[in-house]
Amino acid sequence: MAHSSMKRLLGSAALALCLMTPGGAFANSLSGDYLAGRQASFAGDIQAAARYYGRAVMGDPENPVILERAALAEISLGDVERAAALANKLVNDGHRSQVAHMAIVAQHAKAEDYETLITQVNDDRGVGPLVDGLLVAWSQLGMGDMSAALVQFDELAKQQGLRNFAMYHKALALGSVGDFESAAEILKDAGTGGMQLTRRGVMAHVEVLSQLDRKEDALTLIETAFGGDLDPGLAEMRTALETGEALPFTHIRGSRDGLAEVFYTLAAALANEANDEFTLLYTRIAEYLRPDHIDSILLTASLLDELGQSDLAVKAYAEVPQDHPAYHAAELGRAAALRDSDKVDAAVEVLQRLSKTHGDQPIVHSTLGDTMRQLERYEEAAEAYTTALALFEEETVSQWFLHYARAICYERLDRWDDAEADFRAALELNPEQPQVLNYLGYSLVEKKIKLDEALDMIERAAAARPESGYIIDSLGWVLYRLGRYEEAVGHMERAAELMPVDPIVNDHLGDVYWAVGRKTEARFQWRRALSFIVYGSTAEEVDADRIRAKLDVGLDQVLAEEGAPPLQVANDDG
Repeated sequence: MAHSSMKRLLGSAALALCLMTPGGAFANSLSGDYLAGRQASFAGDIQAAARYYGRAVMGDPENPVILERAALAEISLGDVERAAALANKLVNDGHRSQVAHMAIVAQHAKAEDYETLITQVNDDRGVGPLVDGLLVAWSQLGMGDMSAALVQFDELAKQQGLRNFAMYHKALALGSVGDFESAAEILKDAGTGGMQLTRRGVMAHVEVLSQLDRKEDALTLIETAFGGDLDPGLAEMRTALETGEALPFTHIRGSRDGLAEVFYTLAAALANEANDEFTLLYTRIAEYLRPDHIDSILLTASLLDELGQSDLAVKAYAEVPQDHPAYHAAELGRAAALRDSDKVDAAVEVLQRLSKTHGDQPIVHSTLGDTMRQLERYEEAAEAYTTALALFEEETVSQWFLHYARAICYERLDRWDDAEADFRAALELNPEQPQVLNYLGYSLVEKKIKLDEALDMIERAAAARPESGYIIDSLGWVLYRLGRYEEAVGHMERAAELMPVDPIVNDHLGDVYWAVGRKTEARFQWRRALSFIVYGSTAEEVDADRIRAKLDVGLDQVLAEEGAPPLQVANDDG
């Protein structure tokens, strides 16, 4: 076996015990386990990657590539201690690795060994310039040297692009030692894009203001940042302030919390910039350092779901305690992850239970409505949307989607008057919303009513979304319904280019071709439509028997049998 020997295996006994699989079995094939680990990594299967790389390390505990990949997988899985064992082996063998340094830094931070942590950073074995500067500052605070910590924050703030991070953490550090006046001075100067403007930053600022007995300023900040419809956590803060209760400063309780906040702050900043695998490392370490960091848990779970690790996401969401204000958010996320893993019944059960325990939250009912609508349980979906709408204290633009979604349910339930009223309510709130314009316009076309208004709506939708195949199809179809066949051709052909395997679009194009006398091409499109029905996401809306009838006797005869007015068809193209 390459790069391995019995001596090495015995020499790494502690590491071997750490990495032995649950059944105690060693790999039969080092190369097989390594390749399987790589394949699992590429596929995003974190658990399999950790398992295979762990077995590969058993076969070759001196291989730095395998050690690093195994450490990376273990951090991603949330086992930072296991990763640190691999990382220490890698570093002690003289290898440099950012992943290994990250795991070892986390281990020192967890142990509150601040002197060793600073030494590691000063020896160029840290995580990166921004992280390292913040780690040193919080470690200096942990050693009792507040003056040195403040100097470090200020020096870091002088570096290009790092000011917002440095000053935010300086404010948190000041708050953690009770200097709320100084913390408030920093937080009030939040610039555009500053960390102070995040939800977590605003909540920290509110706590600081409360400690200074500036209740009205704190309430104004909540109102300005979040408006009147608050989630449970924010609502609790507002209620406490209104009743005169002083909010404790909970965001940072000590230097280890500050170190956890460093990793979470970077993760939150990276969430929309870096790849999810990289961001996950930061949230996992934040959780490791502060297991009750609920925002880190929620971000971890969200990243796992994005990575296709739905089972791990479900497990992560379940870590949020039921008595925590963010419990409803965690349960909503868990329901989404269950749906993503095809456990739809379990997702529905979660949402229905949540609608009873957190029935005062509109998002709970709207999410239940979305799930029921996707399951085509339209009565239950409409009821859920109605409940959600009734919970809002005032009407806002954001509610357009609830009216739109409920309108779809009513339309599917053949309650057209109710559906049209909701579509128009959605447009009152958001007049140029393309989805609503298209759906209402298309529905009017299908019902053969208000065709001129339908055309105007769909033209506006097409102008807003010229690359949407569904909307361009609607535009071509309304022109066809109006008897403007030649004008319809170009739009229907464009829709077919945008959605080449959609059965509805191909069926419509066939009808339009027939209407302009291109009968051979029409039959070709109808055959294409039939061939795509199995695969098309909208296949259930296609009448296959009607398409076959058009192929047998032509569109004219089908329309005549349906009692529809005849087409003014051009000459056959032969």
